[in-house]
Amino acid sequence: MSRESDPSEAPAAVASVAELLPGVLSEELRVELIAFRRDLHMHPELGNQEFRTTAALRARLEQAGLAPRVLDTGTGLVCDIGVPDAQRPVLALRADIDALPIPDTKAGAPYRSTVPDRAHACGHDVHTAVVLGAGLVLAELHKEGRLPAPVRLIFQPAEEVLPGGAPDAIESGVLDGVGRIIAVHCDPRVDAGRIGLRHGPITSACDRLEVSLDGPGGHTARPHLTTDLVTAAAKVVTDVPALVGRRVDARSGLAVTWGRIESGHACNVVPQHAELSGTVRCLDLDAWRAAPDLVHGAIQEIADLHRAKSEINYIRGVPPVVNDPEVTELLRDAMAARRGTHSVEDTEQSLGGEDFSWYLEHVPGAMARLGVRVPGERTVRDLHQGDFDADEHAITVGVELFTAAALLDARL
Repeated sequence: MSRESDPSEAPAAVASVAELLPGVLSEELRVELIAFRRDLHMHPELGNQEFRTTAALRARLEQAGLAPRVLDTGTGLVCDIGVPDAQRPVLALRADIDALPIPDTKAGAPYRSTVPDRAHACGHDVHTAVVLGAGLVLAELHKEGRLPAPVRLIFQPAEEVLPGGAPDAIESGVLDGVGRIIAVHCDPRVDAGRIGLRHGPITSACDRLEVSLDGPGGHTARPHLTTDLVTAAAKVVTDVPALVGRRVDARSGLAVTWGRIESGHACNVVPQHAELSGTVRCLDLDAWRAAPDLVHGAIQEIADLHRAKSEINYIRGVPPVVNDPEVTELLRDAMAARRGTHSVEDTEQSLGGEDFSWYLEHVPGAMARLGVRVPGERTVRDLHQGDFDADEHAITVGVELFTAAALLDARL
């Protein structure tokens, strides 16, 4: 598949956008954005610690004549291009800027992480470069009087930290005056030059669950005289997912999965304490809202049956990202305007979580999956792995997508 823009298949309704941007991304800016992304990749910062990243973004936006504002949390930025009009809601472009606490294992990459046990292994550096690039292009259009409506850039910290940095960003006022919001997420299963779209849920809810069980302890020769805590913990592990699964519509995809269980120190001692932790994931928004009560009830039933005292800490993470159909079609039309209808493919709902969902609790929006796989590559890669990397052509594609979406949205 050619990497060149091919708007020939674009619907007539969006042809004017393609004509307005015959060369949306100059070679000079393309090279700059790749260098900016690589610099972020070499200097990854964890959630709410993105001070260097924030400073770099602020400096570049100010150089472009914009006035970014640091969020109240101390990292992350919000920046308007044009003056928001009370008569017309603003379109927001959102990027997440934090990294993951894992080592970068890419051998030979000159831009691999220089920070031990820190890596941009989820593509947030790409997301950031895309929104920055779109902002710089739109700022130039604004100076030329060619930007029909104001646009807001949101560079959000702490996406990888439950319940995510989005609620803090919203508290800082980033959605004030916003009517729609769009974002991308890197997808190593999609070729660079393409995007994946889906109406409705595109990610899943993800919560964290921590359980403590306690009993008096005793001798393994006489478990009937005490609380057999190991058996109780084992029953919570095996029976709670089954109970919860039978108390919701199976189509909701509500799943409790355990990642840690600890109890005891000796083979002949019934322990006094056990700890379990795991995640609760859900495909359906309504089932997610009901999940805490369902999970609490199931754990309590099992604990009571085995005479164990339970303490449950259910930590809300993120709801599913539910793409608004109209905004999803805006992204489809924008991509068609720049690269033709063949550059858009359908995508499945993921079981991963994304805190972009919190914005969609307030305004309609949509997230696209941005292809980052080198076309023709057969190696299967995934996110959150130390060897994750992106075909940097995806940055150009993302900038074109967001810029065209901003222009098209202003004409609707």
